Amino acid sequence: MTGPFVAHETVGFCHNCNRTFHSEALLQIVPKHCNVAYDLLVFVGQALFRRYRTVQEIRAELIARNIHISPSEIGYLGRKFIMLLAAAHRRATPGIRHSMTMTGGYILHLDATHDGDSSALMTGIDSLSQFVLANVKIPTEHSDHIIPFLKKIEADYGVPLACVHDMGTGIGKAVAAVFQGAHDFICHFHFLRDIGKDYLEPAYTRLRKCLRSHGTSTRLHTLMRELRSLLTEHNDQTSTFTRAVTNTESLQNSETAALASTYSLVLWALQGKHCGDGYGFPFDRPLLGFADRLLTLEQLMLKLLELLLDNDKPNKNQPVFKLLAEACFVAEDQELREAVHELHWRSQVFDSLRTAMRIAPVGGSQGLNDEGSTTAMATIRQGVESFRRFLDETTDLVTDKLSKKMAGQIDKYSDKLFADPITVQTPIGKSTIYPQRTNNILEQFFRKIRRGYRRRTGNNSMHRALQTMLADTPLVRNLVNSDYMEILLDGKENLEELFASMGQSLIEEDKGMLTNTDRILPGFRPLAGLPSLPDKLIESLAGIRDTVKSN
Repeated sequence: MTGPFVAHETVGFCHNCNRTFHSEALLQIVPKHCNVAYDLLVFVGQALFRRYRTVQEIRAELIARNIHISPSEIGYLGRKFIMLLAAAHRRATPGIRHSMTMTGGYILHLDATHDGDSSALMTGIDSLSQFVLANVKIPTEHSDHIIPFLKKIEADYGVPLACVHDMGTGIGKAVAAVFQGAHDFICHFHFLRDIGKDYLEPAYTRLRKCLRSHGTSTRLHTLMRELRSLLTEHNDQTSTFTRAVTNTESLQNSETAALASTYSLVLWALQGKHCGDGYGFPFDRPLLGFADRLLTLEQLMLKLLELLLDNDKPNKNQPVFKLLAEACFVAEDQELREAVHELHWRSQVFDSLRTAMRIAPVGGSQGLNDEGSTTAMATIRQGVESFRRFLDETTDLVTDKLSKKMAGQIDKYSDKLFADPITVQTPIGKSTIYPQRTNNILEQFFRKIRRGYRRRTGNNSMHRALQTMLADTPLVRNLVNSDYMEILLDGKENLEELFASMGQSLIEEDKGMLTNTDRILPGFRPLAGLPSLPDKLIESLAGIRDTVKSN
């Protein structure tokens, strides 16, 4: 990394044993038969897989240091970095196993990521040490492909104290076949997500089809842009408007109130599509929030018309009519109303189970990173059992097909849901280990891989990357773990020194735009987030009507 240099090496040869002796000092800098030093290799690997830099960005950084290598060589060095890291990880396996044994064992979290028909990248992580233990690329998540992977983990690290995974049939069979003496737990978040999809998806799909047939969202976005263009000329008055509505004050100027109110209501209706806590469906139901807001506008139509219509300037009433017409179209769709009604009562049932399991709560702030509350497992079990009795004791639910299916899933997985604390013997005495309730450690890990790939390529699809990446690429995550690095380096100063000590033989084993017309006007974004915006607008607009009458 200091730039190009020329080395003159004196090579020794022994005629007695026919051996050639190379400079040990040079081999600590540059691998045999190579012209790129270890420090440059490590720099490229870290830039690609930890800083998620593109090849062009890395090349520009190197040129600034007077290092000129081609884009293809940067890609080659990245793969070589992963191969060296994987070789070092295998060499450190006994030390990793010893470290986990000293703390009482390990809890294996298993999951896989794939994209379409690409190969699946499966990873095993110990949630106690946070070490990535092993990785493999498999064609499908069938148990026949997973079993050899688990057997390799067992051979390297022993039988885990427990396994945590999703509800996939293949992974469940594989764990049962290989780790017969280990506790087997289902991730609570995955369980709730899968059971909620089965329960809510039919009605949600009907709602989606109804909304799509009306094309309401597209026309509301068009109306929003039209109103924004009209209001841009009255920035001073719109600022006064947003402050008055936010503070529920009477509006004194009616010149732009109707346009600004309509613009606010359009934003508010569209904001319904972004309601939720970041968990994704079925925990978040954005289309239901969108439909609810449109139905609310339809119910308040007469009151809004009374306050928003300008009898003196009828040509200014068109935006109001457009908005309320969209609400009416939706409200007159009987199938849509039935889907909304069904989603509301099914959501109440599903949210009761969420409450019982103390995870992904309504109004929670952790989103997909939610690990669940620290409530005692016995309390959670009691809550789920109470919910299960509720399904049997509620007449309407007993005869409902989807409710019966939900009850069956609870019965099927009840033994794998509730992880009691595990007491283990360590060299310093007994220790109690609490398995994590979720598989979020791996979910977060895979999301970070996808974000990094998007950062480098600008492509959302991971299909090609999963097909071409080396299976051991996830080991890079361990490089931020100080305990792992201590084991991996084994007294060496850094990765460069470690890779140099390993020698070439270990590698050979593996071979926003200013003109954007969609930008929301200043001050209106908070209004769109007000749950009771229509009521606040009605109060503020009533002040204008009273002022006009008094004049």
